[in-house]
Amino acid sequence: MPSRVPGGLPKNADAVIIGGGVIGTSIAYHLAKKDFGRIILLEKSYLASGSTGRCGAGVRQQWGTKLNCLLAIDSIKAFQRMDEELDYKRGIEFKQGGYLLLAYTQREMDQFIENVRLQKELGVPVSFLTPSEAKQIVPILNTDEMYCATFCPTDGHANPFYVTDAYAAAGERLGVEIHTFTKACEILTESEKVKGVKTNRGTVFTDVVINAAGPYSAVVSKMVDLDIPFYPERHQALVTEAVEPVLGPMVMSFSRRFYCQQTPHGSFIMGMGDPKEKPGFCISSTWQFLIETAEAVTKALPPVGELSVVRQWAGSYDMTPDAHPILGSTPCEGFYLACGFSGHGFMLAPVTGKLISEIICDEELSIDIHGLDLGRFERGELVIEPSVV
Repeated sequence: MPSRVPGGLPKNADAVIIGGGVIGTSIAYHLAKKDFGRIILLEKSYLASGSTGRCGAGVRQQWGTKLNCLLAIDSIKAFQRMDEELDYKRGIEFKQGGYLLLAYTQREMDQFIENVRLQKELGVPVSFLTPSEAKQIVPILNTDEMYCATFCPTDGHANPFYVTDAYAAAGERLGVEIHTFTKACEILTESEKVKGVKTNRGTVFTDVVINAAGPYSAVVSKMVDLDIPFYPERHQALVTEAVEPVLGPMVMSFSRRFYCQQTPHGSFIMGMGDPKEKPGFCISSTWQFLIETAEAVTKALPPVGELSVVRQWAGSYDMTPDAHPILGSTPCEGFYLACGFSGHGFMLAPVTGKLISEIICDEELSIDIHGLDLGRFERGELVIEPSVV
C-alpha cells in the first residue's frame, strides 16, 4: 500500500466518508464515478488498517439467503473486471479457484440442499457433491464423517490490500481526496440533519456523511444519536509458510467453524470462529486459537499439519443480529450506513459501493435491497443468514 500523506483538510465537501477500508474506498470511487462533487474520505490510520487488512480475503456466492446471493453475484462480476475497470496495473490477485463447503451433520446437509436450490435459481454455477466427488476436487481432503459438500468454481479470493488501493487510486484520479491519520471526532447536526464532521485536523462542512467505519460503525452512529443493532466481534486467522500449489479452492465448514485456502504465493491462510467470543474491540491473538484451528483444519486436510505457521493475527467482524449488512439512509437526514457485514464486507465491497452511490444520488437501485435497511429491525423483518463461520 502506498503511503498517503494527508494534505490540508478542505472546509467544505459534498460528501464525507468515514472509514478507509475496502467499503469506504469503494463508495468513494463509485460516487466520484457519478460526478457527485467534492468527496472526502477520512481514515484514522492508514488505508486497510482495520478489518479489511485482517480479513481472510475470500469471495463466495454460496449463501443461504437471496439477498446475500444477489450481492455476491454482482460483486464477483466486479472482481472479474476490476483490474481493467480501475486500471490497476499491479493486479488485485483475483483467483477463482472455487469454494468447497463441507457438511458434517444431517441438519447441515439439509441446509445445503436448500442453499443449492436457491443458488441455482439465481444462476450460481454450484454443484451438490458426495464426499468422494469432493475428494476428486481436493485430493488431500479427509472425507471421514462428511455427509456431503457443495462447490462453486467461480468463487475465489483476492488481495484485500490491492483491492483497497485500486479503489483508492481510481477514486483519486476522479478527484476523491483521501485524508489518512484523520479521525472523525464529532458529526455536526442541526434539526436532525448532517452539517459537517469535526476531526482531529479541522472541520469539514457537508450535508452527506457515509458511515463505513467497520467495527466502529456503532461509535460513529452515536455521533448523530443513532443506536444501531450492531457489535464488533474478534475473529482470528493465521498464515503458514509457502509451498507448491496443492489446494485449489477455499475449503470451509460452517458446523466446524473453519476455513482454509492456499494463496497465489503458496502460503495457507486459515481461520476459525469461536461461539464463545464476547463482543468487543480486542484484536489480540491467542494460543488457544492456534491449537483449535490446527486440530480442525488438519483433521479435514491432514497434509496441512506438516506446515510451519508464520504468524497469526485477529481482526473484528461488524456483526448484526441477522448476519446481513445495514445499507442506506437513517432518521438523521444526510447520514448513511454501510456497515454490519458480519465478516463479509470485503467480498461485498464492490456492489456496496455501487448501491450506496445509487441511494445517495437518488437513482433506481440495481438490486432491490429493501430487506437491508435499518428499519427492518424495528419492523421485525429479519431473515437470518445460516451460512456463516
